[in-house]
Amino acid sequence: MAREIEYGDAMTTMLELIWGVGFMAPGGEGNIANLVEELEVRDRRILDIGCGIGGPAFLLAQKYGANVVGTDIEPQLIEQARLRAERLGISSKCEFVLVEPGPMTFPDESFDFVLSTGVIMQIEQKSELFGDILRVLKPGGMLTCYDWMKPEGEYSEDMHYWFKMERLTYDMKTFPEYEALLRDAGFVDIELRDRSDWYRQRVQDEYEQIKSELYPRMVELLGQEEADHFVENWRAMKVVCVKGDVYQGYYRARKPA
Repeated sequence: MAREIEYGDAMTTMLELIWGVGFMAPGGEGNIANLVEELEVRDRRILDIGCGIGGPAFLLAQKYGANVVGTDIEPQLIEQARLRAERLGISSKCEFVLVEPGPMTFPDESFDFVLSTGVIMQIEQKSELFGDILRVLKPGGMLTCYDWMKPEGEYSEDMHYWFKMERLTYDMKTFPEYEALLRDAGFVDIELRDRSDWYRQRVQDEYEQIKSELYPRMVELLGQEEADHFVENWRAMKVVCVKGDVYQGYYRARKPA
C-alpha cells in the first residue's frame, strides 16, 4: 500500500511562503545558523535527516561549504530538492536520497555531522533512530537538531486540535526524555536549549501576516478553502505556543571519540 503523503504541494507552498524558499521549519537561515554555531562544517560531510525540499542543505553547501546528503521518505520532496540543486548548480555538493522508514543503509562512520530540523519529533522509533545515527557518525562526530517538544503530561485539547489542523503525525517528547534517549543510545556531551521565547513572538507575527498581507497571495496559490484552513492552522499553533503547550528545543550530542 502506498504511504500517505503528508507534505503535499499546498503544505510546502504555505511553509515556503512563511519561512522562506526551500524551508519547511521555522527560522529559515537563522535556524541553520543556530544549528551549526561554533561548529566547523566546511568540507565536512553532513547527513540531513528529513531534508524536505532542500533549503537547509543548499544553505549548508553554499554558505558554509559543507557536503550534504539529504534523506526523506516522501518522493515528491526528494524530486523537488534534486531539481532545485541542479538549477542552483550545486548537485556535486548536495545529494538527495529517497529512503524507507527504519534503519539507514549508510556505512558505519560515514558522516562528520548529522543534522535535522523539525523532523525527529515526527518519528516514533527515536531510540532506534538515535542508535543508528550514532552508528553512521564518525568517532567524535556531532548530532545537532531542532525539534518541537512538549511539557510533562498528556497533550492538551488545544494541542489535539492543532494536530488536526496540521494534518501531520507527531510524537513529541520532553527535554528530559530527549536527554535520556540520547544518553541511552551512547552519546556524550549532551546539550539541550529551550528557545521557545523567540517563536512565541514570531508565531503571533506570522498569524497577523497570514490574516492580512499574505492572505491574497495564499488564496491565489492555494485557493480559498486551503487558505482559510491555514489561517485557522496558524491560529491554533499560536494558541499552543503562547500557552506553553509546545516548546522549541535545540539539542546537540557527540559520539565518543
